[in-house]
Amino acid sequence: MKIVADNTVPYLKGILEPVAEVAYINASEFTPERVKDADALIVRSIDKCTRSLLEGSAVRLITTATIGFDHIDTRYCAEAGIEWKNAPGCNAASVGQYVLSSLLAVARRTGESLRGKTIGIIGVGHVGSIVERLCALLGMRVLRNDPPRAEREGEAGFVSLDTIAQEADIITLHVPLTREGSYPTYHLANQAFFQSLRRKPWFVNSCRGAVHDTEALKEAKAKGLVSELIIDCWENEPRIDRELMSQVSIATPHIAGFSADGKANGTRACVENIARFFHLRVERIDRILPPAPCDPVIDLDQLEGDRVAGAILRTFHPLPVDKALRATPERFEWFRANYDHPREYPAYRILHASDEEAVTFRALGFRLDNNNE
Repeated sequence: MKIVADNTVPYLKGILEPVAEVAYINASEFTPERVKDADALIVRSIDKCTRSLLEGSAVRLITTATIGFDHIDTRYCAEAGIEWKNAPGCNAASVGQYVLSSLLAVARRTGESLRGKTIGIIGVGHVGSIVERLCALLGMRVLRNDPPRAEREGEAGFVSLDTIAQEADIITLHVPLTREGSYPTYHLANQAFFQSLRRKPWFVNSCRGAVHDTEALKEAKAKGLVSELIIDCWENEPRIDRELMSQVSIATPHIAGFSADGKANGTRACVENIARFFHLRVERIDRILPPAPCDPVIDLDQLEGDRVAGAILRTFHPLPVDKALRATPERFEWFRANYDHPREYPAYRILHASDEEAVTFRALGFRLDNNNE
């Protein structure tokens, strides 16, 4: 069988070769000619799987190493009998890490504490649930908005967008991009939404760019309806709005889900989907592992101030990424393709934690020195 794979899907090369012919190509090479004889495609969000790409091809399965799947024309796939699979939850912990580090970086700059702040989470699925847990561990009050879940599970534990607009100090988006159905999310954060805000909240988008209306967000920032902006996902990527970039506190090139662990999870999900669909045995799947961090030990005695915050920012700090993007925003896709994927909390070992700190670090997922075990 033949597989065509995006050549930036990490940890993949050498895994499927014993059972298939694998061609690795870049995003610009995903053309009808290149995929016409493929049985399966392994893609990322930049690889647009449209009717024009797929029509007349032998493709039977598309598997994407991402949570999102709006780059796949699912209607055409259903019409053509092409199966498609995404990787739900693969990078949820990575996005949680991004959100928490970004909030801590802003809090350090403003001299504030996150403890006691109210965060409104819009979308409480794989990612939103992790953000909820992390923020609660740092002493934040959490408001949850998720109409589909509230409809299925009952209203208890969920609040309306109006409640979040009234009470939240921070608002973070974690919804898929949808334009149809009972709860479309396209431009969910629009002019009316921003005008309803009462606490000049921090605003975070690390899900999909078009969930916020760029013109409305710029207007809201100019009018002081929102204060700090943390934007990882932009409308019209990679041609991001330079005026909006100049207004935000942290600007990153859609890399929130790009931890090495999340990437390995997404690649592993793709291989598992192919093995299951084509009834293959892939013996090398256990080799899909991210590399160890350069410095996997965090000695708290070497950190000043809030040592929990300092350790979290050691695992990922958004400001170097922000600085690089601002310097050359036209290299948006280059940054994504050449990103130095950070490792997540379980890859790090903490030294010299107090008993109180150890409880928090353990709950966050860090490994602890033997003295704390």
